[in-house]
Amino acid sequence: MRLKYAPYYHVMGAADGVNITVDGRPMVLMATNEYLGLSRHPQVVAAAKQALDQWGTSPCGSRLANGSRAHHIELEEALAAFLGMEACHVFVAGYLACVASVSSLAKRGDALIVDPSIHSSLWDGVILSGAKIERFHHNDMEALAVLLGQLDEKQAKMIVVDGVYSMEGHIADLPKLVDLADKYEAVVAVDEAHSVGILGRDGRGVCDMLGVTDRVDVIAGSFSKAFGSTGGFVAGSQAVVDYLRSNSRQIIFSAALGAPAAAAAHTALTVMQREPEHREKLWANYRHMCDILNSLGLDFWNSPTPALPIVIGDTERAYTMWKSLWKQGFFTVISVPPGVPIGKEMIRCAVSALHTTEQLDRFGDALKVAMKRAGVRPKS
Repeated sequence: MRLKYAPYYHVMGAADGVNITVDGRPMVLMATNEYLGLSRHPQVVAAAKQALDQWGTSPCGSRLANGSRAHHIELEEALAAFLGMEACHVFVAGYLACVASVSSLAKRGDALIVDPSIHSSLWDGVILSGAKIERFHHNDMEALAVLLGQLDEKQAKMIVVDGVYSMEGHIADLPKLVDLADKYEAVVAVDEAHSVGILGRDGRGVCDMLGVTDRVDVIAGSFSKAFGSTGGFVAGSQAVVDYLRSNSRQIIFSAALGAPAAAAAHTALTVMQREPEHREKLWANYRHMCDILNSLGLDFWNSPTPALPIVIGDTERAYTMWKSLWKQGFFTVISVPPGVPIGKEMIRCAVSALHTTEQLDRFGDALKVAMKRAGVRPKS
C-alpha cells in the first residue's frame, strides 16, 4: 500500500514540464533537473520522432556486438567539439557514464582522491575500481594539498569531483584543483552532469567557465538534465575513449543509446547554442528564487547554481516542511542521512527555465507556511 505522505515514488498521472498531476491533483514540480526546459521543445521532439521512425525504439544490444549507428557518431563528434575534447563516447545512462569514467580507468594499487560529496554514480565507480580511496573535505583545496603531499609520489593518482555538486549546488574549485593535479601528477575526472548546458560559453560547462578544459583529463555527464533527454557521455582524449571502448564493462555489456534519445540530445545541443533565451530565463528564475529564500531567512548554502538546497538540519522538521509543501501543491524532495550528513537534512529544490515568476512567488508563500508548521526559524 502506498502511503499518501510518503516522500518518494509518487506516480504522476501527467507531466508537461514543471506542471504535473499526482492523484488527479495539479502540482508544480520544484525538484526538476530539466534546467532549460528542452524536453518539450518542438525541434527536440520532432528529432526524436524522426529518429524513432527511421531507427526504431532500440538498437537491442551493445555497440561492440551489434555495431554503432550513425546517430551515435554524429552526437559524439558534435559533443566532443562542443566540450573542447578530442573524443567522446555516449552511454545509455548518465549513471553508467560516471561509473565507467572511474572504474575503467583506475585499478587496484592506484589512489582515487575524492570529494565525499560526489554523486553516487561516481562513488560506485570508485568502489568498483578496487583502487585505494582517499577522501578530502568537501571543496577544500588546502585539505586536498595536504592529502596529495602524503601519498607515494610514484603511485598513480586520480582526483574525482563534481563540476556542480547536485545536492549542495556548489561549484568545484577547479583552478586550484588542476594546479595541485599538475604538481602531484594526478589525473582529473569531472562530472559535468549539472553544469553542461547552464554554465560556460553557450553552456559548455564549468570546466569551460573556469578555463581549465585543457587541463582536465575526463569529463562525464548526463543528457537527462539540460539536454532534456536520457543517456550520458564520457569525453577525453582519443586514447582514453578508445581504451574505454575496449575495457569498460558499462560499454561492452550494456545496450547502446537508442536513436530517439540520441537525436533529442543532439538537437538540444544545437538549440542551447542557438537559443540563449532558455539559459537567460533559467538564471533570471534562479536570481528571483534566491531573493525569496533570502527574504525568508532560509539557508540554501548560498548555492551559485539552480540546484537550491533548503537546509533544515533536522529530519522531523524537514519532513513536516516537505509534507506542508506537498499539501500546498509543490513537489519537492526531502534529503536525509545517509544521503546528506547528519545535521544537514534538507528540502532539495531546483529551478528551471520553465517556472513562471508567479509559480516561484507562490512557492515562496508556501515555504512561509511550511516554516511555521515545522517550527523552522529564519537564520540569524
